[in-house]
Amino acid sequence: MAADPITIVIADDHAVVRQGLRLLLEAEEGLAVIGESSDIAQTAALLRECTPAVVLLDLHMGRDLSLSALFELRSASPGTRVVILTMEDDPAFVAPAWNAGAAGYVLKEASRGDLVRAIRTVARGGRYLDPAIGGWALTSDSDAALTERELEVLRLVALGHTNSEIAARMYISPRTVETHRANLQAKLGLTGRPELVRYALEHGVIHR
Repeated sequence: MAADPITIVIADDHAVVRQGLRLLLEAEEGLAVIGESSDIAQTAALLRECTPAVVLLDLHMGRDLSLSALFELRSASPGTRVVILTMEDDPAFVAPAWNAGAAGYVLKEASRGDLVRAIRTVARGGRYLDPAIGGWALTSDSDAALTERELEVLRLVALGHTNSEIAARMYISPRTVETHRANLQAKLGLTGRPELVRYALEHGVIHR
């Protein structure tokens, strides 16, 4: 018996964008677009009615910044996960998106594969940040920002490299690698490689 599809609402004030996204997503197995909306009020009403698993939300609906309406949208359907879809590649928008309750942040120029990966990731309860923005913008739930060096250690650990291999690749000592790993685990509240791998996958640091 097939699993229930991930239900999706597309919220964007441009009809051509909504139509293109619908065609793209409905071609994917296990995804189902169940509604479209063109403004915040319409989106809130649709979320209350349909309670989708995921809403793709344009960062700018008309002249408004949609982040300011995220509380209203999440109240309309608390179980719906929000993926921000935007042209804004400035990392300064990422932390406010997380703080407002978004679970994903994807650029409109992202590939089909990246968008689908983002939807599946957030539907499972994870977070997703478009890799093109730069992983250093990632934050944990406690807003502990990762440094570029820590992010690179995380990526290499998740790809299966040993401390010695990472040290050789980054031109640092194995002891320094151990320090970065300890800092990573402390910041993110994780223990062991399996949790680091899962975190890296969920946040777009590495891809399946």
